[in-house]
Amino acid sequence: MTLNTTHPQQPKRPTVILGIDPGLATVGFGVIEVCDAGRFTARQWGAIKTEAGMPDAERLAEIYTDICALIRQHQPRYAGIEQIFFCKNAKTLVPVAQARGVLLMALQQSGVQILEFTPMQVKQTIAGHGKAVKKEIQEYTRRWLDLPRLPKPDDAADALGLALCAARGWQGGRIQPAQWVNVNQSSGLEAVDRAKSNQALSGLCLA
Repeated sequence: MTLNTTHPQQPKRPTVILGIDPGLATVGFGVIEVCDAGRFTARQWGAIKTEAGMPDAERLAEIYTDICALIRQHQPRYAGIEQIFFCKNAKTLVPVAQARGVLLMALQQSGVQILEFTPMQVKQTIAGHGKAVKKEIQEYTRRWLDLPRLPKPDDAADALGLALCAARGWQGGRIQPAQWVNVNQSSGLEAVDRAKSNQALSGLCLA
């Protein structure tokens, strides 16, 4: 007697992408999920905040611990992170560079594929032109993620935009403004509620 057995097909694991806006005082983060038909869903967004009076080494350690916790929680396949651009103020540039190095190390150690973007690349990918201002980018991001209002804080909104850039970089395309979807109030509110209900992480301020 010959028995034929079939194994049930495992559900396809969604592609999760983490966006990171680096900084020492505030690290914006945004987690999105790639859905069918080129749609995106926001899973969680917020910011890792460190206290100004702490030694830099402790602040960097806190950033590392919290971003590793986020990676374990969401298990992203890709991460989009902003590249450092020219800055006349070295006092601002150096702390951001230090935080960015810690974030890159955490992503590399976790096996997350890293995609890096300059501010100009973000503008061109999200808005389709390089002259877009920050609020314009955030509005495009809101519409693409079908959210009822702009994500807060601004660092988190920027991080969600970087996650969208990583999604398009991975898919090898560019977001076209004409393809905006209509805002669905309930879906956006659910995204916010999911972010609030996720496990609290040390030092994280969730939307």
